[in-house]
Amino acid sequence: MRKRLPHLRSALRLPGRQTVTRVLVAAVLAAAVVAQAAAALRPHVPLLLAATAASLAVEGVLHRWQRGMVSLFAKSHADITVRHVLRDLLLVLGLLRLAPEDEETAYTVLVAGLLACYALHCAIQAASVLVRRTRTLPVLTRNVDASALRLTPAPPALLRRPGPRLLVHGLPATTGLLVTAVTGEPRYAALGIAVSLGLALVGLAGLLVRLLPSRRPAGEQEVLDWFDAWLAEYRPTVGLYFSGGASSAYQADMWLEPLAKLGGKPVIILRERFMMQRIAATDVPIVCLPKVSTLLRLEHSTLQVLIHPSNSGKTSQVLRIPTIKHTFVNHGESDKLSSCNPYAKAYDEVWVAGPAARERYAAAQVGVEDKDVVEIGRPQLDAVRPYEGPPAGTYTTVLYAPTWEGWDGNPGNTSVIEAGENIVRALLADPGVRLLYKPHPLTGSVDPRAGAADRRIRELVRAANRQRTGERPSDNGELSSRTRELDRLTTASFRTAADSVERMLLQSTPEPGRAEAVARATAAWERAYWASLPEGEHRVVTDARPTLYSCFNRADLLISDVSSVVSDFLASGKPYAVANTSGLSEAAFRAAFPTAGAATVLTPDAVGVPALLDAVRHPERDERVGARAELKRRLLGPDEPTAQERFDRAVQALCAAARERRLPGQRQEETVCASGTLTLPG
Repeated sequence: MRKRLPHLRSALRLPGRQTVTRVLVAAVLAAAVVAQAAAALRPHVPLLLAATAASLAVEGVLHRWQRGMVSLFAKSHADITVRHVLRDLLLVLGLLRLAPEDEETAYTVLVAGLLACYALHCAIQAASVLVRRTRTLPVLTRNVDASALRLTPAPPALLRRPGPRLLVHGLPATTGLLVTAVTGEPRYAALGIAVSLGLALVGLAGLLVRLLPSRRPAGEQEVLDWFDAWLAEYRPTVGLYFSGGASSAYQADMWLEPLAKLGGKPVIILRERFMMQRIAATDVPIVCLPKVSTLLRLEHSTLQVLIHPSNSGKTSQVLRIPTIKHTFVNHGESDKLSSCNPYAKAYDEVWVAGPAARERYAAAQVGVEDKDVVEIGRPQLDAVRPYEGPPAGTYTTVLYAPTWEGWDGNPGNTSVIEAGENIVRALLADPGVRLLYKPHPLTGSVDPRAGAADRRIRELVRAANRQRTGERPSDNGELSSRTRELDRLTTASFRTAADSVERMLLQSTPEPGRAEAVARATAAWERAYWASLPEGEHRVVTDARPTLYSCFNRADLLISDVSSVVSDFLASGKPYAVANTSGLSEAAFRAAFPTAGAATVLTPDAVGVPALLDAVRHPERDERVGARAELKRRLLGPDEPTAQERFDRAVQALCAAARERRLPGQRQEETVCASGTLTLPG
């Protein structure tokens, strides 16, 4: 019965805990308002006190734990200002019903004071908007000295967020009105309103000071002139262009180290402001250009090549620049249709890992000509250690890393739904297996069945760990120490109230060697992490650390789907398996997906898992060693020259092509390209 419960909940679409919480909070707030209105009309002081206190408590819950409901109320025209005004006016109504006739004039003054508080609230909001506009720069940077732009810390968050500000500034007035309702003394309400007025005036003055010319950051034109001057001084030659959603930063991160290893002057071009803090640690200058008009200023720079790890709606905007050559490198290669997207023909060149990708584009006939395809390997895979023999310890470590369900509804995209539980059960049934389960971050984002299956798989892993006995090695503090050091290097210590200008100020001083320090700290953290775990403990790996490649290095076997994970794992030369949930026969599946050519193909029932484990433990029974080596060469190219060297050569060649295409008036006398200084004819 318990096993069927998750399926039953999924089928009935029962409301989740978050939904129930939101309904409860909304119901309590509505009941408090109704009770406050009834108490004010009656009047009934105890009920008025209780209802007002409950209403204020719910407001605190909303702004602390239920930010989504704050937006929902605002869309319903019941935002914090409306609720606060209603709460205070009901208090005033109750006071008027309780007050003797000869004191009505005093309460009229209190109402006037409340109105003044709300007028100041509106004035603060207007000033806050003006300050925010002066601090919205057309260019944001990291690892670039921007001290000339007069950058300053952001104003307190309380002055920029109307909801919490109104609660804090209005609390003295509301408290004074409540005390007056109990005592009948108007002076308490007057004192509370006076304190609220004072807080509001101080906040307004603090914002107005920031609008003075000497306290504002540089204006838009001044920033643009500074940016042009920086481009002329830095003289970038090759850049990484990236635009994407909040969860897509990893697509750019995987190219940071290869870009940094290039000679010359690399740069990273971003389009979304939030992405500035999501890009991993790097010594390369980062520039965010949200507007198209600012982006097009790159046409007059020394930039010759832009490398694109992904397609986005904003890619077409930068492709307009005729002085720059563009190449698509993708963020991973697989046999999926997305790895030969027709949009790739918009680029000057398409850089792929090996011959298999070239053949894939030719077979797809999407308009990418063979002469524009360049094989560069995968420079990122230097971190993947090669095969060192069969498992030497007690346990065989198996990495199950399925991909997500994708956008096209193809049942063969992910094995999680049809085969995931069977694969995991078969692995856990072997007492000599240690399982690492690393699902794709987007699992369940399209198909709820994938999310439900993922949760059931995680529970299987937890249950297996409960049954497996063994003492947990003591951390002795090393992992905690390594975590703190890595967090110090990778997580900027910003105030909660910091805005983009303040973060730009704190990151304006370049830190040479920081990326190398992060790499060393990451390696030390990974050693401490794996050492801190019991030898046979199964793990569900969902955090950014440990990385996928770190899991590769711990695994003796990979089980995955048709995805770039398989292509990358081939760099290790270790055995791997691919789940076939496409409905095709094994022969047709291997023919359709070349990356499965050297794999053990698993059916959804996972009956082949025991034989697969046996081949891993006894290499003499592994019949696919030669096939894996050959497929590695087809997918990733030769081992020599190295992928980084081929990447470097491809950059230099495309830089040369860009210089040849420039008009005479646009040529620079001297341009530094990827690995040296190249003199151009005038």
